[in-house]
Amino acid sequence: MMTMGRNFWKQALERAAKSVAQALVIVFGAASFSPWTADWKAASGIAGAAFLLSLVSSIATAGVGEPNDPSAVRLTDR
Repeated sequence: MMTMGRNFWKQALERAAKSVAQALVIVFGAASFSPWTADWKAASGIAGAAFLLSLVSSIATAGVGEPNDPSAVRLTDR
């Protein structure tokens, strides 16, 4: 049975926040970064898309792995 309780959403949002950080590193790491000349609109759009894609990915894998966990991996070492 698929459960998306509080623990699920906490983990999914953590993953999405990490995706935002990774997207921003890619955008700003591609060239020399200056906060005054950066294209913040484009960076925000890319980071927002990464956030949404991460959440959709977590929702899509709900019920595949451990209960109430956004991961598709089932732990076997218990």
